[in-house]
Amino acid sequence: MTRFLDALALIGRGLIGACRTLGDVAIFAAVGVSHLVRPPFHFRQFWRHFVEIAYFSLPVVALTALFTGMVLALQSFTGFSRFNAESAIASVVVLSVTRELGPVLAALMVAGRIGAAMAAEIGTMRVTDQVDALTTLSTDPMKYLVTPRLLAATLAMPLLVIVANILGVLGGFLIGTVKLGFVAQTYLDNTWDVLEVMDVVSGLVKAAVFGFIIALMGSWCGYNSKGGAQGVGQATTAAVVASSILILALDYVITEAFFSR
Repeated sequence: MTRFLDALALIGRGLIGACRTLGDVAIFAAVGVSHLVRPPFHFRQFWRHFVEIAYFSLPVVALTALFTGMVLALQSFTGFSRFNAESAIASVVVLSVTRELGPVLAALMVAGRIGAAMAAEIGTMRVTDQVDALTTLSTDPMKYLVTPRLLAATLAMPLLVIVANILGVLGGFLIGTVKLGFVAQTYLDNTWDVLEVMDVVSGLVKAAVFGFIIALMGSWCGYNSKGGAQGVGQATTAAVVASSILILALDYVITEAFFSR
């Protein structure tokens, strides 16, 4: 009986800790967003992070999307050829890329690159007392460090996903026409016939949400880091892991909201 109560207490402490963390993150996000409507707005900070996310993340996102589309077309052909359904490859590629693979893979790449960088930068500032120095200089750390990152990531991710969608479909088109022998015009017609506005819109909504999550978790983990260099490393790891898990979880939630019947 004692062991059972100890196990129950351990589970209870874990749940309470999870709820406390969730509440802290929610308050952190609310404060960061609230500064968007309260001047001043640090445009230089916003632009620096926007360029860092939208421009410097472009190569890794583009390559990931291109090769994903190519592999998807190749694997679809391998499966569909067993049922004489090769004509559905274009439809599968464009729907998979625009609805799911484009937003999710782009977000995971950005989380590994940008989320870790945000956590490391803010975490280093925290453990070296630079965050406290901002307060001493009458600069709100949330307004200066967090809000520009949240806005930049939320606006930059849809742009990256548009590029990922185009290159993902292009990768499938190249494999379909060059390797699998499809007629280019027929492949394009099948692609356009199945694609709907909602497919693209749902992917862009996911991208904006994922961008916000990446910036939020990177900023929150860095802002609350402690313990010197080791703490910064732990914050960086936590930011990437938490962002990745939330991206996959919210992907299901948004998909359910858009496409459930």
